[in-house]
Amino acid sequence: MTVYFIGAGPGDPDLMTIKGMKALQACSVVLYAGSLIPREVIASIEDKAEAIYDTASMNLDETTAVIKKAAKEGKDVARLQSGDPALYGAIGEQIRRIEMLGIDYQVIPGVSAVAASAALLGKELTLSGVSQTVIMTRYEGKTPFPERERLPALAQSGATLAIHLGVTKIHKIVEELMPHYGEDCPVAVCYRVGWPDQDYVVGTLTDIVAKVRAKKFTLTSLILVGRVLDTDDFNDSYLYDKNQPNLFRKKQRSSRQSNVHSKSSSLNETKD
Repeated sequence: MTVYFIGAGPGDPDLMTIKGMKALQACSVVLYAGSLIPREVIASIEDKAEAIYDTASMNLDETTAVIKKAAKEGKDVARLQSGDPALYGAIGEQIRRIEMLGIDYQVIPGVSAVAASAALLGKELTLSGVSQTVIMTRYEGKTPFPERERLPALAQSGATLAIHLGVTKIHKIVEELMPHYGEDCPVAVCYRVGWPDQDYVVGTLTDIVAKVRAKKFTLTSLILVGRVLDTDDFNDSYLYDKNQPNLFRKKQRSSRQSNVHSKSSSLNETKD
């Protein structure tokens, strides 16, 4: 018996990995948070699974009890997690419980909200000469943060920021970022990416609060901050640069070198 922690992606059933879908279809018991994962994600197994639990209203003891019962009956369990399980998936405490019960488990990664939001915007979050770092964090709420991880400390890096679970405090986020990123720094707020009603709004630190409130975005929103969101002033990377050789590509000769090589070849042919 195995518990599979499966990354269900941001909401679109087509964004679940093939491996995740195969594991889901092979399990007799399914647990998923209906508040974060659309029913469409489990549509293909609704007539196959023996038991499906919407865990939105369940606590850790209750979900663990379901897994414990399934283990006694020798039934595999699919524990669907929104996005990627490793990012704000709360799998740590779940794994700790099932390890104490001696139950095997596997983690299958999924498409994160960060990746899906960047795709929705058609943006690369790392641009040469602009930002080479993406910091994924959340805004401080009930969970206490060490000082070094609070937003003003992270903002000193100037990196691209992906801020989860903070849209209701966006006015405070703007106040803390403004001194480090400047009023004109681009911001995008992506709402329920991957769901049928997905939406987003773009602006700057100056006007994003008003735009978000006009959209009435609450919960299930990701805030992206950084110059990469609105600039054409970046360098080409070395990845496909013909003058930058790598393990798979030799450095191309200049036209002058090619001419010299061509003449040398002709002379050698003449001598022969």
